[in-house]
Amino acid sequence: MNPNCARCGKIVYPTEKVNCLDKFWHKACFHCETCKMTLNMKNYKGYEKTPYCNAHYPKQSFTMVADTPENLRLKQQSELQSQVRYKEEFEKNKGKGFSVVADTPELQRIKKTQDQISNIKYHEEFEKSRMGPSGGEGLEPERRDPQDASYRRPQEQQPHHIPTSTPVYQQPQQPQAAQSYGGYKEPAAPVSIQRSAPGGGGKRYRAVYDYSAADEDEVSFQDGDTIVNVQQIDDGWMYGTVERTGDTGMLPANYVEAI
Repeated sequence: MNPNCARCGKIVYPTEKVNCLDKFWHKACFHCETCKMTLNMKNYKGYEKTPYCNAHYPKQSFTMVADTPENLRLKQQSELQSQVRYKEEFEKNKGKGFSVVADTPELQRIKKTQDQISNIKYHEEFEKSRMGPSGGEGLEPERRDPQDASYRRPQEQQPHHIPTSTPVYQQPQQPQAAQSYGGYKEPAAPVSIQRSAPGGGGKRYRAVYDYSAADEDEVSFQDGDTIVNVQQIDDGWMYGTVERTGDTGMLPANYVEAI
């Protein structure tokens, strides 16, 4: 049995039938509800099972809800429920001290990279502690200021030989055996170290500070003393003779200046 047209109500035969919007239409009856333009299956738009063209298709508009006392009560109740739920979550996570972070692939990659870096650093520190310092590599000798009274030069920094042009110490003479006269022994003469007289050659320096010898091979001098026969040993020490006292030995280079 043939159905009736949704617009005119007449019978729709198969040759002129249009099945759309859950209804049957004549081809001529399938037109826009507003402008009566004939439509087809490609250019129609349906709204509440009624065909419209693109120009007259009804636009949906949002309706405003009035702030009635009932709506205000519901809004306030929703806010209170939200605050109660927030406080429950806060109290639940209060003692944990951390927030739950989603375990995304990116976070897993970052965590894996940090673990690898930590392992590399651990192995480097372990190898360094196991190997220990080898041959004094990377160790720079400590430099001390000669003005420091507590400074003592280590024995390995003392010169092993003294230049031939510089006056040297004379070997101390062995003490003579004490002579006895009828049971009385004469005390031996004290041993004294004789220093050679300063020569006239070599560089001359003037002392700008007072210095007291801190070791046996050093010399003491006062501000203004003249140091002769000076020879440079290293950046911090010299070898020379104090002209005023005739003592010869090591002296700090930053206590004197060239004349």
